[in-house]
Amino acid sequence: MSTNPLPAQVLATARAMNASGINRGSAGNVSARCDAGFLITPTGMAYDACTDDDMVNVGADGTATGRRKPSSEWRFHRDIYASRPEAGAVVHTHSPFATALACQGQGIPAFHYMVARFGGTDVRCAAYATFGSQELSNAIIIALEGRNACLMAHHGMVVFGRDCDHALALAVELETLCEQYWRVLQLGTPQLLAADEMQRVLAKFASYGQQE
Repeated sequence: MSTNPLPAQVLATARAMNASGINRGSAGNVSARCDAGFLITPTGMAYDACTDDDMVNVGADGTATGRRKPSSEWRFHRDIYASRPEAGAVVHTHSPFATALACQGQGIPAFHYMVARFGGTDVRCAAYATFGSQELSNAIIIALEGRNACLMAHHGMVVFGRDCDHALALAVELETLCEQYWRVLQLGTPQLLAADEMQRVLAKFASYGQQE
């Protein structure tokens, strides 16, 4: 087992992602920033069968080192870290409600004030592109502008946080919000919060929680 705690954190987060019900099987992936780029879960392996040493280091140039191949989605992880210096960890899932909305190409408007938790007045849905492609990464970076989460058309969700625990917590919150919005849509046209109210909420979220 590695003496570096970061591989253990990445693997524990991937297992917790599945245990929470926001991901199943070997779908989805988790990464964390490190000095040599980032550590990411391996492609096509059940997380319960992985060890810390199966986590893969990927450099800024896309070069992978380790005994496994990295997740096929390593490109958007790399590009998130390159474009968002505040990102310390990334969680990508195929959670049921986020994926259902994403398969309709729907983002999440300001139907609830918790939308502001993700950095703006909505959560966007990135345009579709083939999984693992640079085109998908480009679409995600656009959808994440000013946000820490987005949906991915016909695919799932991606979020980033300051560390693994934060990113996972945000992913769980986003799936909860997606479920709530999905249920609201069954009732009819959603009633949205006014733009000025969302600006007030965004200002409050700027100092929300325990500051480090």
